[in-house]
Amino acid sequence: MVPVGLTSDNAMDIGQDITKTAWYKFGPKPGEKGSAVIAGHYGWLNEQGAIFNNLHTLQPGDGITVYDEKGQAVNFVVREIRKYDLNSDASDVFKDTDQKAHLNLITCGGLWDYFHQTYSDRLIVFTDLETWIHGN
Repeated sequence: MVPVGLTSDNAMDIGQDITKTAWYKFGPKPGEKGSAVIAGHYGWLNEQGAIFNNLHTLQPGDGITVYDEKGQAVNFVVREIRKYDLNSDASDVFKDTDQKAHLNLITCGGLWDYFHQTYSDRLIVFTDLETWIHGN
């Protein structure tokens, strides 16, 4: 995972390496209060698949594990999956209203637009920090 900021047009950067994810470094880390955001490429380059090619297969209730810099697992549960068209406002990916820990994953989807050199949609997976209630 590579820490990233914003591009010159104020969009979240993603980096060029299709095998790595990009964590938005101006937000919380996964597991901290707020909405941590990780983006990853979708598609193929030189016969190699991108890191988030299978993100669209997730369903609500599925688990996701992220490892912090110390190797500790932080577990999340998929709450919702949304598709946005390329020009839609998806800034809610960076927001939270409940002061809990969330992890939101972003990738592309839809059809490849050769003219604009991008995909037609954005797929965002919204997750919540997994919490265990002991004794139940």
